[in-house]
Amino acid sequence: MEDFFNDVYKHLEGYYYSLVDLTPKFILAVAVILVSWFIATRIGILADKRLKVRMHDPLLASFIARLIKSVLIIIGMLVMFRIIGLSGVAQSLLAGAGISAFIVGFALKDIGENFLAGILLAFKRPFSIGDIIESNGVKGEVLTLNLRDTEIKSDSKIIYIPNALLIKNTLINYNSSGFLLQTFTVGLEYGSDFNHAIELVKQVLVNNDDVLDKDHNDSAYIADITGGVAQLNIRYWVITTEAKSNNSENRSKIITEVLSTLKENGFVVK
Repeated sequence: MEDFFNDVYKHLEGYYYSLVDLTPKFILAVAVILVSWFIATRIGILADKRLKVRMHDPLLASFIARLIKSVLIIIGMLVMFRIIGLSGVAQSLLAGAGISAFIVGFALKDIGENFLAGILLAFKRPFSIGDIIESNGVKGEVLTLNLRDTEIKSDSKIIYIPNALLIKNTLINYNSSGFLLQTFTVGLEYGSDFNHAIELVKQVLVNNDDVLDKDHNDSAYIADITGGVAQLNIRYWVITTEAKSNNSENRSKIITEVLSTLKENGFVVK
């Protein structure tokens, strides 16, 4: 029994001295990762400012800055692994070999997929910050493109769409060179003077200062007749710069003016 307790004591003593030996390494590793995170954050902010000054695309500039920050943080983590004696893990992560690397790679497959999709979106640039896009049943204004997802503002909500979904699925960009296409439909009673209604709608669009392409023939037209109601489609372009008024308010104003004008001229709006 005495030999048993001596063996237990020796093992515990060995674990204690091992822990004492590793403590400075753990402290140094934590310090390295914290310093790496701080340096990466500062360099990312500086790169973001410099790139936005030199590049015309703020979306791509922000993405590259975040990419630089992530690379620096990864380098700090690899140094941390080496300090605490896990250089084999660092080599596996770098080389992409071994069972552990395979498990990590499989577990992080979605993250890697979204990361690569983010790179494609950043360089292909199907949209820019401030554009109105629709994808995966979500429509809203693009706020920023991250390494994993894209932030979209829709009805005062921030929605995060994984980048891979934007690559795989249909993506609609409602903006064209800083212009936004807006549409709505008004129902008119069958037998109304449709040509007169179309002229009234075009006049409302002409009188609005934010509406562009006012002379297009397709700005108002009868699209269909269902159940004795004629569907009058109205489409127009507005400027989407910050200097202009809010697009939602402008759309509401135009709809209100169209409905009021039609009713004032004797049309029955359905």
